[in-house]
Amino acid sequence: MNDLVERIAEEVKLLDRSQMEKFLSWLSEYELSTMDEWEQKIARDSHSKGRLSSALDRVRRDIAAGRTKPLDQFLDNA
Repeated sequence: MNDLVERIAEEVKLLDRSQMEKFLSWLSEYELSTMDEWEQKIARDSHSKGRLSSALDRVRRDIAAGRTKPLDQFLDNA
């Protein structure tokens, strides 16, 4: 890491909970503003109340229940 990034990282570590929440909110908005339109739509749809949230919840449940297998194993059997 360069010196500036290291200094920023050290300062972020010193934030209290409220400041950290504000910083992370800003960072999320900043990241969203730098994405192209398609990436923004996917990001919005992936949030907890977005269009993809039910599908993502189902995937997480399947993973937790062991009903999935690694992608490389799936591709090897294809």
